[in-house]
Amino acid sequence: MAGPFLEFETEMFLSLLDTDGLLVTAEGMGIDRLLLHFMRVYSEEGNLVLLLNTTTPEQEYFTEQLRLEGVSHLPRTVTSDVPSGERYDVYTQGGVLFVTSRILVVDFLTDRIPANLITGVLVYRAHKIIESCQEAFILRLFRQKNKTGFIKAFTDKATAFSTGFCQVERVMRNLFVKKLYLWPRFQASVTTVLERHKPEVVELHVTLTPAMRAIQSSVLDIMNACLKELKRYNPTLEAEDLSLENTLGNAFEKTIRHYLDPLWHTLGAKTKALVQDLKVLRVLLVYLTQYDAVTFLNLLESLHSSQKNFGKNTGWLFLDSSTSLFVNARSRVYRIPEPNKKMKLGLDAAKQPGSNAEVKRELVLEKNPKWDALTEVLQEIERENKSSEHEPGRVLICASDDRTCAQLQEYVRRGGEALLGRLYARTLGKRDAAAAAAVQLDFHRQGKGWSKRLPAKGKAKGGKPTAKKGKPPLTLTQMVGTGERDEEGNMGRSGEEDVVMEVEDKEVQLDLSSDAYYGVVKEPLTVIHPLRGCTDPYSLTRVLHEVEPGFVVLYDAELSFVRQLEIYKACRPGKALRVYFLVYGGSTEEQRYLTTLSREKKAFEHLIREKAMMVVPEEREGREDTNLDLVRGQEPASAATNTRKAGGQDQPKEPSRVIVDMREFRSELPSLLHRRGLDIEPVTLEVGDYILTADTCVERKSVSDLIGSLQSGRLYTQCLSMTRYYRKPVLLIEFDPAKPFSLAARTDFRREISANDVTSKLTLLTLHFPRLRVLWCPSPHATAELFEELKRGRQEPDAAAAQAVTAESDTVAEAADLYTPGPYDFLLKMPGVCVKNCRALVSNADSIADLVKLSQEKLAQILGSASNAKLLYEFLHNIANVPAPVMKGKQAFKK
Repeated sequence: MAGPFLEFETEMFLSLLDTDGLLVTAEGMGIDRLLLHFMRVYSEEGNLVLLLNTTTPEQEYFTEQLRLEGVSHLPRTVTSDVPSGERYDVYTQGGVLFVTSRILVVDFLTDRIPANLITGVLVYRAHKIIESCQEAFILRLFRQKNKTGFIKAFTDKATAFSTGFCQVERVMRNLFVKKLYLWPRFQASVTTVLERHKPEVVELHVTLTPAMRAIQSSVLDIMNACLKELKRYNPTLEAEDLSLENTLGNAFEKTIRHYLDPLWHTLGAKTKALVQDLKVLRVLLVYLTQYDAVTFLNLLESLHSSQKNFGKNTGWLFLDSSTSLFVNARSRVYRIPEPNKKMKLGLDAAKQPGSNAEVKRELVLEKNPKWDALTEVLQEIERENKSSEHEPGRVLICASDDRTCAQLQEYVRRGGEALLGRLYARTLGKRDAAAAAAVQLDFHRQGKGWSKRLPAKGKAKGGKPTAKKGKPPLTLTQMVGTGERDEEGNMGRSGEEDVVMEVEDKEVQLDLSSDAYYGVVKEPLTVIHPLRGCTDPYSLTRVLHEVEPGFVVLYDAELSFVRQLEIYKACRPGKALRVYFLVYGGSTEEQRYLTTLSREKKAFEHLIREKAMMVVPEEREGREDTNLDLVRGQEPASAATNTRKAGGQDQPKEPSRVIVDMREFRSELPSLLHRRGLDIEPVTLEVGDYILTADTCVERKSVSDLIGSLQSGRLYTQCLSMTRYYRKPVLLIEFDPAKPFSLAARTDFRREISANDVTSKLTLLTLHFPRLRVLWCPSPHATAELFEELKRGRQEPDAAAAQAVTAESDTVAEAADLYTPGPYDFLLKMPGVCVKNCRALVSNADSIADLVKLSQEKLAQILGSASNAKLLYEFLHNIANVPAPVMKGKQAFKK
């Protein structure tokens, strides 16, 4: 299925096989094929190879491909389902293993994995390997215990290395590799091979309609005005990054977040509204070229009505360009006859009393220009198949997401008029019932009508019947509303749930492994498949190799799939392949594609310059003991030496130990603690997250976790357990210095304690647990340094004792075998009783009942304070006269 190796792929494989390194390829150039070849080589019992950073669908795909190629020793997956006692046997059986990062860290620390037997490590998505991540921790543990195994890393995201200082060099340092292999699309050998057997490409530059061009111009004008306002309110923002061209790219939101996240809690409402406006306007640009006129207008009207309803007019709705935007968007769907135009004044005329009944609309329902281009392409393919002497070529149509694919399927089957009429009747037509009824009657006369009674979707993607029969489909309005609530940028990604096929339409059921396709015709086979949004990332790859199309229609362009088609054709030089490329000429869609190409090219040029100037130390791979990155707990050069002990000679130190809860290995703190020379002992703890000493227990919280656990009351229970079982309970709150926060708004400071206020709850927590220490740390690095300071010169913790402490166990404080925790805590809350005199009180009274019988003089003698004795005695013996609440309003019923 994968096809034979190409010349440049063989060159990549041999270079990386010979010397460990980081391989960076252009996106879509078959890095998964290369990784699959390495897995095939090492899938033997004599090898033990770990594969990091893969997802479950990718693991299933790799295993399936190796099974098809006849590999007997298939890769296995080690997850939490495999008992810890059986994992050693799994490791010793050899082969390629997929192991979750948390389990692998724990197995390395507990020596459950035979590190000396590991042949090597393969790292997928290597651009994500930063110093504090779990995969970097695994590689460091591996290299400390195994000096001979290989480390080979793969990535196809060159743009990830274009931000930050020496980013690629830092990643290589974390990977313990010296070599950097760069394979861009413009590399000479790649270009030679792909140009030799390139597919026939037909570029169709579709022209935008005048109304679409006017809408695009209006949206760009509004975006430009928003950017100017954003720069005016925030002069420190980089002007180059906030250009209109960069606004169209997918990386814009990440750029904005990079600049504004550290200041977000201090920004005014105007700046936040402008950022949200830019997100919404970017979605409008996507909808303009991606979907039909009715869907676009429905989104626009829903945005307008939501802004009106909630009083959140953000400014752009009042610009002249906004008026032009609404006028042109409506002109694509309907027009108002001349006699009625006098009645419609401005944007809000439709909401005047009685205007809905008086204003009549004539439907225009402008078709998407790409639909006509697609029709011409399919007709051309049909003519060519009929005139061809060979077997008719199959057709694969690729669109961006499920909604577009579903619309195209209905368009190909039933035509654009029926599709637009149905969409109008179900969305905008509800506000104009007369026009909807008229257009429905007109289409029924033509035999193209849609069912008024809308059945549930009777066909799953892929033609397989579904069991859902009674579930009503979502309307377009509901889908847009859902998208706005979730995230404005994700609205175009939702599935086209409102596409309902007629019952009489014949189902096209195909025998394909993917379940994300939309079948259209069986002979010749015509399939529509989304480019993005599939749960299986290799769904499109499977369909491409199973269908083996002679014609591919790219309704939407995606860089990685274009490259994939080039490799697909180069692997099959004898088979013809024609690619139709549909793109709106002079549109933002075309600009987005060109910007993506340009960003990748600049990223590779940056990497080439970095590689030329990079200084790599000889000991980078860590195969010797000279690599300082593998040295744990290195003392700084300025550290003072005590000459009183053996003349300043190095004294053997007992290794410090920290007991860490298993669940904490999802964070980066254990890695940093190990880096500082502290031994990590992973166990399952019920009380606390970290045990530093025999009497110091730490509960670690992020800011969001702190707020959530304060609201739910879980933090109170955790602090109660810690104070009961440990003398020095610590609440550690970690925050990111790049993302400042405030527990309460500056305008919301209260003099009184409120039950719903986070700061009030934190204050009450510290008052209720006087021994609880609250530590604020700006980063995991600062936390690791603080832990080291807290442990210095103190007794090491015992893992067995820490594991034995549970929420139901007896207290392990100094009064463990004498007192019951409940009454003891109750006694401490009484007036006049404190930690110092509580033990004396308990020694003279066996229960609360005995305490009540003591006289005030006896209490003064026990407590050593007459004032404390008076407070306690009055609390126990005085009768509190609490007046009954007075009923206001309605009086009680009388018989």
